[in-house]
Amino acid sequence: MEEYIVFMRLDLITKDAQPSPEQMQIFMKQYQDWVGGIAAQNKFAGGKGLSTEGRVITFGDVVTDGPFVEIKESIAGFIIIKAASLDEAAELARACPILKGEGNSVEVRKISAVHPGS
Repeated sequence: MEEYIVFMRLDLITKDAQPSPEQMQIFMKQYQDWVGGIAAQNKFAGGKGLSTEGRVITFGDVVTDGPFVEIKESIAGFIIIKAASLDEAAELARACPILKGEGNSVEVRKISAVHPGS
């Protein structure tokens, strides 16, 4: 089994795109059920949510408020899953409840080892 990261992207900025507290409870239950289903298959390796605060550092040591202040779609969080292939990882990600929101997306990428000094 390989590890894959699933980035969850949604609009964290536009006021009208934000769920009500009641909607948030429903969404969190759907998310927990989805992750629970992956964990029940012994394919969940971890994950975190991300705050909306951050900094972007670019070439020339330019630091700006971020992340991605110029676009509405931001990475809200990620999970790491175990799968035999990218196709299997994508199939698990297709059930992510974030995809029920218009304009939302998930990105699935294989995690590659980085070897210092190589």
